[in-house]
Amino acid sequence: MKRILILAALLAMPAFAAEDWGPVRFLIGHWTGEGSGQPGQGSGAFSFAPDLQGAVLIRKNYAEYPPANGKPGFRHDDLMVVYRDEATKQLRATYFDSEGHVIAYSVKAAGDGVVFVSEGAPDTTRYRFTYTSAGSDRLKLKFEIAPPGKDFSTYIEASARRD
Repeated sequence: MKRILILAALLAMPAFAAEDWGPVRFLIGHWTGEGSGQPGQGSGAFSFAPDLQGAVLIRKNYAEYPPANGKPGFRHDDLMVVYRDEATKQLRATYFDSEGHVIAYSVKAAGDGVVFVSEGAPDTTRYRFTYTSAGSDRLKLKFEIAPPGKDFSTYIEASARRD
Protein backbone atom coordinates (compact mmCIF):
# COMPACT_ATOMS: atom_id res chain seq x y z
CA MET A 1 0.00 0.00 0.00
CA LYS A 2 2.88 2.35 0.85
CA ARG A 3 4.37 1.83 -2.64
CA ILE A 4 1.04 2.64 -4.28
CA LEU A 5 0.77 5.88 -2.29
CA ILE A 6 4.33 6.89 -3.23
CA LEU A 7 3.66 6.11 -6.90
CA ALA A 8 0.39 8.07 -6.80
CA ALA A 9 2.19 11.05 -5.23
CA LEU A 10 4.91 10.95 -7.89
CA LEU A 11 2.37 10.79 -10.70
CA ALA A 12 0.46 13.74 -9.24
CA MET A 13 3.57 15.94 -9.20
CA PRO A 14 3.94 18.21 -12.22
CA ALA A 15 6.71 16.63 -14.24
CA PHE A 16 9.04 18.44 -16.61
CA ALA A 17 7.81 17.97 -20.15
CA ALA A 18 10.34 19.06 -22.74
CA GLU A 19 7.59 20.00 -25.19
CA ASP A 20 6.36 22.64 -22.72
CA TRP A 21 9.55 24.60 -23.35
CA GLY A 22 9.00 24.90 -27.09
CA PRO A 23 11.77 27.00 -28.67
CA VAL A 24 14.19 26.68 -25.72
CA ARG A 25 13.97 22.88 -25.46
CA PHE A 26 17.14 22.40 -27.57
CA LEU A 27 19.16 24.38 -24.99
CA ILE A 28 18.62 21.91 -22.14
CA GLY A 29 21.94 20.37 -21.15
CA HIS A 30 25.51 21.31 -20.29
CA TRP A 31 27.55 23.30 -22.82
CA THR A 32 31.17 24.42 -23.13
CA GLY A 33 32.58 26.89 -25.56
CA GLU A 34 35.09 29.51 -26.54
CA GLY A 35 34.27 32.97 -27.80
CA SER A 36 35.61 36.08 -29.33
CA GLY A 37 34.69 39.73 -29.40
CA GLN A 38 34.90 42.49 -26.85
CA PRO A 39 36.39 42.50 -24.27
CA GLY A 40 38.57 39.80 -25.82
CA GLN A 41 39.03 36.09 -26.21
CA GLY A 42 37.21 34.16 -23.53
CA SER A 43 36.15 30.71 -22.52
CA GLY A 44 33.42 29.36 -20.32
CA ALA A 45 30.49 27.03 -19.88
CA PHE A 46 26.78 27.14 -19.20
CA SER A 47 23.85 24.86 -18.57
CA PHE A 48 20.09 24.96 -18.92
CA ALA A 49 18.34 22.63 -16.48
CA PRO A 50 14.73 22.24 -15.35
CA ASP A 51 14.07 23.09 -11.71
CA LEU A 52 11.12 23.47 -9.33
CA GLN A 53 9.58 20.26 -10.68
CA GLY A 54 9.84 21.56 -14.24
CA ALA A 55 8.20 24.94 -13.58
CA VAL A 56 11.35 26.86 -14.61
CA LEU A 57 14.58 26.40 -16.52
CA ILE A 58 17.71 27.63 -14.79
CA ARG A 59 20.65 28.80 -16.85
CA LYS A 60 23.96 29.04 -15.00
CA ASN A 61 26.84 30.55 -16.91
CA TYR A 62 30.42 31.61 -16.40
CA ALA A 63 32.95 33.18 -18.73
CA GLU A 64 36.63 33.75 -18.05
CA TYR A 65 38.61 36.44 -19.86
CA PRO A 66 42.41 36.61 -19.78
CA PRO A 67 44.32 39.86 -19.24
CA ALA A 68 44.25 42.05 -22.37
CA ASN A 69 45.45 45.52 -23.34
CA GLY A 70 46.83 46.21 -19.85
CA LYS A 71 43.58 45.18 -18.14
CA PRO A 72 43.50 42.27 -15.69
CA GLY A 73 41.69 39.05 -16.45
CA PHE A 74 38.25 38.57 -14.97
CA ARG A 75 35.42 36.11 -14.51
CA HIS A 76 31.75 36.79 -15.21
CA ASP A 77 29.01 34.64 -13.59
CA ASP A 78 25.29 34.85 -14.26
CA LEU A 79 22.03 33.09 -13.56
CA MET A 80 18.88 33.23 -15.65
CA VAL A 81 15.44 31.90 -14.75
CA VAL A 82 13.28 31.05 -17.77
CA TYR A 83 9.57 30.63 -17.14
CA ARG A 84 6.19 30.71 -18.81
CA ASP A 85 4.21 33.83 -17.86
CA GLU A 86 1.03 32.71 -16.11
CA ALA A 87 -1.24 35.31 -17.73
CA THR A 88 0.08 35.33 -21.32
CA LYS A 89 1.64 31.83 -21.46
CA GLN A 90 4.60 33.47 -23.24
CA LEU A 91 8.17 32.54 -22.34
CA ARG A 92 10.03 35.14 -20.31
CA ALA A 93 13.32 35.22 -18.43
CA THR A 94 14.95 37.16 -15.62
CA TYR A 95 18.73 37.49 -15.64
CA PHE A 96 21.09 38.22 -12.72
CA ASP A 97 24.87 38.56 -12.86
CA SER A 98 27.95 39.05 -10.71
CA GLU A 99 28.18 42.67 -11.85
CA GLY A 100 24.80 43.54 -10.33
CA HIS A 101 22.69 43.54 -13.51
CA VAL A 102 19.08 42.37 -13.38
CA ILE A 103 17.42 42.18 -16.80
CA ALA A 104 13.90 41.09 -17.80
CA TYR A 105 13.71 39.35 -21.20
CA SER A 106 10.99 38.23 -23.56
CA VAL A 107 11.81 34.95 -25.29
CA LYS A 108 10.83 34.15 -28.88
CA ALA A 109 11.57 31.49 -31.48
CA ALA A 110 13.72 32.75 -34.36
CA GLY A 111 14.64 30.52 -37.28
CA ASP A 112 16.74 27.63 -35.96
CA GLY A 113 17.00 29.14 -32.52
CA VAL A 114 15.67 31.46 -29.89
CA VAL A 115 16.12 35.14 -29.07
CA PHE A 116 16.07 36.74 -25.62
CA VAL A 117 15.33 40.49 -25.96
CA SER A 118 15.42 42.79 -22.96
CA GLU A 119 12.39 44.86 -22.22
CA GLY A 120 12.69 48.61 -22.11
CA ALA A 121 12.17 51.78 -24.05
CA PRO A 122 14.50 52.68 -26.94
CA ASP A 123 16.00 55.43 -24.75
CA THR A 124 17.42 52.83 -22.35
CA THR A 125 20.23 50.32 -22.86
CA ARG A 126 18.81 47.14 -24.38
CA TYR A 127 20.24 43.62 -24.71
CA ARG A 128 19.66 40.78 -27.16
CA PHE A 129 20.96 37.21 -26.76
CA THR A 130 20.48 34.79 -29.66
CA TYR A 131 21.09 31.04 -29.50
CA THR A 132 21.09 29.24 -32.84
CA SER A 133 21.24 25.47 -33.28
CA ALA A 134 24.26 24.39 -35.30
CA GLY A 135 23.45 20.67 -35.13
CA SER A 136 22.29 18.38 -32.35
CA ASP A 137 25.27 19.10 -30.10
CA ARG A 138 26.43 22.52 -31.32
CA LEU A 139 25.25 26.09 -30.74
CA LYS A 140 26.11 29.53 -31.99
CA LEU A 141 25.62 32.40 -29.55
CA LYS A 142 25.45 36.12 -30.16
CA PHE A 143 25.13 38.78 -27.47
CA GLU A 144 24.27 42.30 -28.61
CA ILE A 145 23.91 45.64 -26.83
CA ALA A 146 21.97 48.71 -27.96
CA PRO A 147 22.98 51.90 -26.13
CA PRO A 148 20.13 54.39 -25.51
CA GLY A 149 18.70 55.55 -28.83
CA LYS A 150 21.02 53.33 -30.91
CA ASP A 151 20.74 50.04 -32.81
CA PHE A 152 22.06 46.71 -31.54
CA SER A 153 25.72 45.93 -32.16
CA THR A 154 27.56 42.68 -31.51
CA TYR A 155 29.41 42.47 -28.18
CA ILE A 156 30.28 38.74 -28.15
CA GLU A 157 29.92 35.89 -30.62
CA ALA A 158 30.72 32.34 -29.57
CA SER A 159 30.06 28.71 -30.28
CA ALA A 160 29.41 25.93 -27.80
CA ARG A 161 29.22 22.16 -27.77
CA ARG A 162 27.08 19.94 -25.61
CA ASP A 163 29.07 17.99 -23.02
